[in-house]
Amino acid sequence: SFLEDPRVNALCLGPGLGQERSWKLVPVALNAKIPTLLDADALSAFAGRSEELFGLLHSRCLLTPHFGEFSRVFPDLGSQLEVLEARGDSAFPDAVGLRGEIVQSAAKRCGCTVLLKGTDTWIGSPDGRLCCVSAPEDGSAAWLATAGSGDVLAGFCTGLMARGMDPMLAGEVGVRLHLQCGRSLGPGLIADDLPE
Repeated sequence: SFLEDPRVNALCLGPGLGQERSWKLVPVALNAKIPTLLDADALSAFAGRSEELFGLLHSRCLLTPHFGEFSRVFPDLGSQLEVLEARGDSAFPDAVGLRGEIVQSAAKRCGCTVLLKGTDTWIGSPDGRLCCVSAPEDGSAAWLATAGSGDVLAGFCTGLMARGMDPMLAGEVGVRLHLQCGRSLGPGLIADDLPE
């Protein structure tokens, strides 16, 4: 009944939800066909069941995994990323571009936008658009790698989708906003600092 309310124009599922509840709620939420962001437990709940998740997703979805969650949903592509990480950028100069290709492959496979969080955050959509948001060395915000920071990013992106942005643009703007907040706050931030 909640999903029948016309005021509900975007959903974020996953952070703090638990895998069992995610397994039950994600199919119901995706069936509503409104803009939906899946993160954290909403992705991990489908480890080993990726094809079931892909059958539920639609073009108005945004997945925001970190490396571990990405590997659970796309195990073969996660293995390719692991190989790239093990080689290192300096030993393998094409690694940066290949990360983008891997994210693009994931987006095409699942039929929705995929945002792979990391030092370089890649966003790919099934229509072929691809974006990398990377902080320059002098403006990096490594302190964003703190508990709950990714949940705030999920909230930023969901809020932007609720305002009418398509998932690809919401992902890009959300990541840039998140990065700017982190750079403004500086070292020592906690996730609760970011929304303010």
